[in-house]
Amino acid sequence: MSTATKNFITVETVVNAPVAKVWESWNEPEHIKQWCAASPDWHAPAAENDLREGGSFSTTMAAKDGSFSFDFGGVYDVVKHHSLIEYTMGDGRKTEIVFTPDGDTTRVVETFQAETENSLDMQRQGWQAILDNFKKYTESLA
Repeated sequence: MSTATKNFITVETVVNAPVAKVWESWNEPEHIKQWCAASPDWHAPAAENDLREGGSFSTTMAAKDGSFSFDFGGVYDVVKHHSLIEYTMGDGRKTEIVFTPDGDTTRVVETFQAETENSLDMQRQGWQAILDNFKKYTESLA
């Protein structure tokens, strides 16, 4: 996969939950396995997360029919509790997630460096679908 692109894509949502709950849902492996999929025919059967600068993470994303799976992972560059996560993906691309609390809601803005194999629109739609699943799952915990 080429990482020569400097295109960045931003997806965002507002979660109807306080930042502490949003942070926990985003970062705890047992939660990640519940929401990290772009469509109902996919799931995340495994997740590991060492949330600290220099720590790594990995999530296995798989088709529920067993036809395909891949590991998505990287290393954390910056972790600021309840506010910011920056990481470098396994292929060298960068991602930033900003958590902005506003009372009982939290805005989550995720900006990632695009890859070159899929269209920008397809990547945006996929990452937004995962973020939408995150919102729905986290709000169901309230």
